[in-house]
Amino acid sequence: MTAARRLEVVALGMSLATFFVITYLLCILFGFVLPTASMHQLLSLLLPGFVWLTWLGFLIGLAWAFAYGWYVALVFAPLYNFFAARTDRQRSA
Repeated sequence: MTAARRLEVVALGMSLATFFVITYLLCILFGFVLPTASMHQLLSLLLPGFVWLTWLGFLIGLAWAFAYGWYVALVFAPLYNFFAARTDRQRSA
């Protein structure tokens, strides 16, 4: 059996942070294209300090999107690595 590959926290953190930032930018664009979709209300609920159509609100939302990506990576990668190593040890025994 091959050993489970470990997740690198930095690679996962940058990947998820970039993914969430791209998703945030697409949500902003979607809110401009379809203003009746109420994206501003959803983003205001998910991103503390976010205010629709202000530069400060936009930057705060961008920072939160980046931070959420890192939060997921910092919690998920160690959990995955722990359980993958444990499963690998059980297979070896």
